[in-house]
Amino acid sequence: MLRLGSMQDKSQTSTQRLLELRSHRLLQLSGPDAVSFAQAQFMNDVEALAEGEWQWSGWLTPKGRLAALFALLRVDDAVLLLLPDADPAGFAAALGRFVFRAKVRVEAVQGRVSGALAAPAAATGKRLAEAHGRLELDLGGEGGPRTLWIERGVAAGTDPDGSAEWAVADLLHGLPRLPAGDEPQWTPQQLSLERLAAFSVRKGCYPGQEIVARTHFLGKAKRGLVLLEGNAPLSPGLEVRAGDAAAGTIASAASDGDRHLALAVMPLERPEGQLAAGAVELCELPLLGGLGR
Repeated sequence: MLRLGSMQDKSQTSTQRLLELRSHRLLQLSGPDAVSFAQAQFMNDVEALAEGEWQWSGWLTPKGRLAALFALLRVDDAVLLLLPDADPAGFAAALGRFVFRAKVRVEAVQGRVSGALAAPAAATGKRLAEAHGRLELDLGGEGGPRTLWIERGVAAGTDPDGSAEWAVADLLHGLPRLPAGDEPQWTPQQLSLERLAAFSVRKGCYPGQEIVARTHFLGKAKRGLVLLEGNAPLSPGLEVRAGDAAAGTIASAASDGDRHLALAVMPLERPEGQLAAGAVELCELPLLGGLGR
């Protein structure tokens, strides 16, 4: 079992408004080679994590484009991926093509993922907590506290779906939510994932590592994420314009009630002018920090 401090009891969270996060699903790597396989495939340093810790990570194409972004947990001598958007069955099939002789089992697993806009009972930073078979993660940042829970082997519950509210908070902190099934097109640097400590340039080889390292060490990153708010819903793929000039592309979008946010990949030096995406006028907001692990 997880070797870390446990949560006190469920009474600390009984009055919190619980949100089902139905867009979040689970993929598990188990077996003697689970960690070494993850180390060779994913863009962050899995071997640097202790049991009971987690980090942001991702899987890249050979050309260094992000195919999936996720939270990676080391728990019970296995590697658990919390996928906010990617299809776990499709991801498992894609990863399975690289198993070869490794002693690792890659499989989508059932689980209930929920959250609350409240402080964790015991988890802090990248350190997990566990009680009553439920994993607790600290997802708080400058926008306020957030707690996420994972219950493996449990079907989704009946609490209100808070996926839209959660996605808005993710975008405010610069965590892009990439639509499942979209063609990978962004590098980690274009998505400003160094803010989340989500990739390593020193751990050794993994798919896309050469592109990531070259961009880092040669200082060739010319684009990054910009947080935008509009007066109507926005969609990934929309062109952002500054006046009459092209200025970027929306990579991620989320709406919750009357608030419509987007993360756009834009040049670090871009033209002046009123920002817009189609008929939607946009204003630029500062990205919130504190979500890096």
